[in-house]
Amino acid sequence: MVQKKCLLIGAPIDSGKRRRGCMMGPDALRVAGLEAAIADLGIETRDLGNLAPDTSGAPPTGEETPHLHALAETIAWTRALIPAAQDAMAAGFPIFMGGDHALALGTVAGVAAHAHAEGRPLFILWLDAHSDFHTPRTTTSGNLHGTPLGYITGQPGFEGFPPLPAPVPTANICLFGIRSVDAPERAALARTDMQITDMRAIDEHGIRAPLTAFLERVRAAGGLLHISLDVDFLDPDIAPAVGTTVPGGATVREGHLVMELLHDSGLATSLDIVELNPFLDDRGRTARLMVDLAASLMGRRVFDRPTRSYC
Repeated sequence: MVQKKCLLIGAPIDSGKRRRGCMMGPDALRVAGLEAAIADLGIETRDLGNLAPDTSGAPPTGEETPHLHALAETIAWTRALIPAAQDAMAAGFPIFMGGDHALALGTVAGVAAHAHAEGRPLFILWLDAHSDFHTPRTTTSGNLHGTPLGYITGQPGFEGFPPLPAPVPTANICLFGIRSVDAPERAALARTDMQITDMRAIDEHGIRAPLTAFLERVRAAGGLLHISLDVDFLDPDIAPAVGTTVPGGATVREGHLVMELLHDSGLATSLDIVELNPFLDDRGRTARLMVDLAASLMGRRVFDRPTRSYC
């Protein structure tokens, strides 16, 4: 991985679901020491503060979509995040601090716009318990944090959202660690060519083989690689600060191995950290774990792990 400037960008988006608390995520990552953890690796690091939603556009009409939660607010966040992500990609390695996973509607679209302008394909590693491939037309919950991959791949139903500068081909997406997919999403995914590595595949084959296969495709294509890390990728026993817990997630060592392999590949170019709800945390341990995982991605070695005492 090229060691260039790391930019921390807060996006306290809390509109993608009904349970509140993710708006505190960016500040929790700051308190847990994200900037210092990366700077200690010798990487120039700058915290750009928090973004705000762009409310300048016309609000969507709600008559046709009454079941959707906070549609106008989510669109406003997407409108703000697309240019912010595109600009940040041109300036360094951005880490987008969420905020719920609706953040990725804007971050991935902006990163894709940058990749398109560079003439390079964008690949996405989606570290999540869920596939998030719904659209506003298919979601039954009305929670838009379950729609980012539908939006950035150009699926229909996103009227009112900013036009996509560069849709991401489904073949360039790897769902990794998923274990909770409803029937409509499962049927929709079956019609795509996404690489799907669920927790059973990880149990059977380990982390390294399926992740390495995906990374080899990224390298062969000369692609950029965006990583979207949801707290619920991890098992809730080790990362309780998330409102969408699904048992059977990745362990601490599996999470670190993913990040270490990504660092070793030198392919990662941007990162989301999403769905951290400090209100649900236990003495900040989930926030600290997310900081540690980000540090592994940026180059912290296994024998450099900090020892913490609660005495």
